[in-house]
Amino acid sequence: MTTLYQALMLILDVIWFIMIAHIILSWLISFQVLNMRQPVVAQIWDGLSRLLEPVYAPIRRILPNTGPLDLAPLVAFIALIILQQALRNNAGFFYGY
Repeated sequence: MTTLYQALMLILDVIWFIMIAHIILSWLISFQVLNMRQPVVAQIWDGLSRLLEPVYAPIRRILPNTGPLDLAPLVAFIALIILQQALRNNAGFFYGY
């Protein structure tokens, strides 16, 4: 069971880093530090968006329309942190204590 706990935490950590990269990249694009006409930036943005869209789409359907402000990444990020904390708080279940 320890391996299951570690695998779940690893998966959540990878998702966390992907979400952080996506959020930072969106800010850099919004403030025109990076340009979407650059092929590398466009490929990274497209790849991150394709990875995270299945997570964001259901959240966007539930949230009210806020215009240009997309709150789905924030809600997903908070949910991810809550899930990580819940796993840490229940680690004894995985270790058999």
